[in-house]
Formats: sequence, structure tokens, C-alpha cells
Amino acid sequence: MPERTLPAAGPPMRPADLDRAGAWLAGHGLADVRPTPLLATRLAVRRRTRLAASVLLAAFILAVALTYVGGMVDGSGNRRWLLLVLTALVVGLVLAQWLLDWWVRRVDRRAGATLQRRAAHPVRLGWRTVLGWPRAAFAAATFAGATALAIGALTLRNSTARYAAVILLIGLCGLAVGIVVQLRHVLTHPVVADDEVSLTADVIMRVEDARVGAVPTSVWSVWSLPVVSVFSTAFGWWNAAWIVFIVLSVIAQALIEARTARIAMVARHVMSAP
Repeated sequence: MPERTLPAAGPPMRPADLDRAGAWLAGHGLADVRPTPLLATRLAVRRRTRLAASVLLAAFILAVALTYVGGMVDGSGNRRWLLLVLTALVVGLVLAQWLLDWWVRRVDRRAGATLQRRAAHPVRLGWRTVLGWPRAAFAAATFAGATALAIGALTLRNSTARYAAVILLIGLCGLAVGIVVQLRHVLTHPVVADDEVSLTADVIMRVEDARVGAVPTSVWSVWSLPVVSVFSTAFGWWNAAWIVFIVLSVIAQALIEARTARIAMVARHVMSAP
């Protein structure tokens, strides 16, 4: 089979980025496609933004932990101020996520401007296509379950548990808005392709971005810090429910990964649509 290529337009790219692009293509069933600077540029900016997003999440988890510890050390008098600071950090987290998505969108637009012609997807790519019902339902159920447990903890007499629950609710709101922002970006950012092969790569990138953004590991991480700290003072139904929640969530995530279609298969299905 003759070797196919993606659009050759685009800025010069480091050999390492081209090698990564080739490995990415091979990993998604496009081993016979030769990587180009255009594809390498799009993949490189996504790799950098995911790294930056991981750093942001780590900083946010640290802020959640410090808010909890600060409230325990200083007592209830300063807890309101700490919660206001945490709320401001949540707003900053969402804004930073939006700026990362804007960076990806800008790079894609510049890359698309180098194409002599533009192609469009054969079907409209909605959230059912790029994310799918199982992952969407799992993400919604994870946030709903975590929120319900946090609200239930507000009824406890233990002030430490109630304080932890408020922290969790603030964090969950920020994480939920962040996922919505990412999904909106995936669904609305411009198509950068001029033939069937580059369209397939574009679909793969969208599905990959959506699936990575919707994995609820951030919820488990934010939950773990204050909840584990409460074990020593208020072990009861809330802690037991949290353990069951985490175990069931991990099992559900594993089943979804094993039973849903691979990203390359989703892209082929989209490209074969009439």
C-alpha cells in the first residue's frame, strides 16, 4: 500500500515531535500515514496543555488540602475566609482551563490558515459521538454521587465533617465547570483538515480530548484529602459510603474502558457515515 501523508503545510517541527506524531498515528491504526509538521504542531500543543492542566489540578488539590488543614489549625473563626479564598481559586482554575483551551484553538486556527482548502466532517460531531453515552453518564453519576455524599455530610453534628463537606462542594463545582468548558472546546474548535486522512486524525484528536477530559480522577483526588483526614474524628456512614463510592467508580471506569469502542473505531465509523 502506498504511504499516505497528512497535509504538508505547517511550521518546521523538531524531529522528536515528528517521531511522537508518528507513534501517535501508529497507536490509532494509521501506521501507513506519514506524520507532517502540521499534525506534529497540533499534537505538541495538546501534549503541553495536558501537562499544564495536570499541574493546575495538582495545585488545586494542594489548595484544597491547605484549606482543610488551615481550618483545623486556626479553628472555625477563619474558616469562612479560607472558603472564600478557595472559591477564588476555583474561579482561577476555570479561567486557566479556558486559557489553555484558547491556546489550542489559536494553534489550530493558525494551522488551518496554511491549508489551501478545508474539509468538513461527514456528520456533525456532538457529545454523543466524541464522548459517548457510557462515559457521559459515568461522569454525571460520579459528580452527582460525590455531591450527594457531600450534602449528606452537612447534616452531621461533627463540625470537621461539615467543614470538609463544604470544601468538597466548592471543589466539585469548579471541576464540573472545568469539564464543561473542555467539552465545549472539543465540540466547537475548528476542523483542520483537507482530505479524508487528515479528517480522520482530526476526529481522533477530538475523541481523545473528550475522553481524557471526562475521566473523573480529579473527583477522586479532591475527595480523598479531606475525607481521609476525617477518619480519625468521625468515622461513620459517610466514610463507609465514600469507600464504596470510590470502589464502584473504579470498577465502572474499568468496565467502560474495556467495553466501549476504541478511539480509532469511532473515527472510522464517523468517516464511513453517509
